Amino acid sequence: MGGGMPDPFAGRSDWAPEPPRPIVPTPAVMGGQLRGRRVVIGLPGHGWRADLRADEKVVQGSRTYVPVIPEAEWYRAEAEQTEVFAPLVPVERVWVEELGMAGTAARPADVMSRLVSMDEPPRRNPVAALDADALAGRRVVHLLEDGGERRDLRAVTELHTSEEGDICARVTTELDWYRWAWSGKAPKTLAIPVHLLWIE
Repeated sequence: MGGGMPDPFAGRSDWAPEPPRPIVPTPAVMGGQLRGRRVVIGLPGHGWRADLRADEKVVQGSRTYVPVIPEAEWYRAEAEQTEVFAPLVPVERVWVEELGMAGTAARPADVMSRLVSMDEPPRRNPVAALDADALAGRRVVHLLEDGGERRDLRAVTELHTSEEGDICARVTTELDWYRWAWSGKAPKTLAIPVHLLWIE
């Protein structure tokens, strides 16, 4: 008898989970509930700011605005049930982060294929944790065994080998991630195998 153990996945292309859905910014003027939604603000041709949360639109005079605050403040206000000051951003400068259609998440091979329009925030395709330069602090998606996705997570470590010998990274909920900053309380974490972990 010779040779090693046979590869149980040899000849099977269906063993790897599908990549998670991409983030597709959608203009807030298109309607829908905004409270607690993740948003991007900015000005076409100038730039964009993300990691923000919105409240419901308000109308002042003939203009419509969206109250927007940094995610850290939003999580703290929700956890401690406190009021926070939210600057009002004109609705035409706000985009809601929606989940797009699932598909391939191939990384662009050259700079020309990475160029985007300055008219709106770019679509963000997921990147496999295995292909990422760094993980700690990044928004991540945990692909579940049933094909679902668990979001609103942050990586707290880089890739490492677990006690069982698996390559993984530890993640926590975003609430615990931000609570760690304002209270100093270390978050509860979960080790996720690298093949089930993607950067949002």
